[in-house]
Amino acid sequence: MGEARIKAGIWVSAALRLGDQAGKPGVIVRKGDADAGSIILILHGRAGSMVLTQARGAEGELVWLRGTGPEPVKEEAAENYVERQIAYDSDLWIVEFDTVDYSPPFEARII
Repeated sequence: MGEARIKAGIWVSAALRLGDQAGKPGVIVRKGDADAGSIILILHGRAGSMVLTQARGAEGELVWLRGTGPEPVKEEAAENYVERQIAYDSDLWIVEFDTVDYSPPFEARII
């Protein structure tokens, strides 16, 4: 069985706290469904932005997909990707982090 799922709003709050502790400040750009909304992360760095989309692996575990590919993209490309996703899912949370290494401030499996 997969890991227990926590409410999206609680998960986002915890991620923001971890970001503050790790020196990777974050901000909620868009609030989604507090209970079951999916989450998109935008990681900003010196070379552009990277978008990670929350998904579930084969065993139900939380994984992150590189929505804009393996390399940073211009901010406009990241915003366009996010807007397309919102058109499909109005319950999405959008959270941004400033990070030099393009990694989220929490343990994450990125595929």
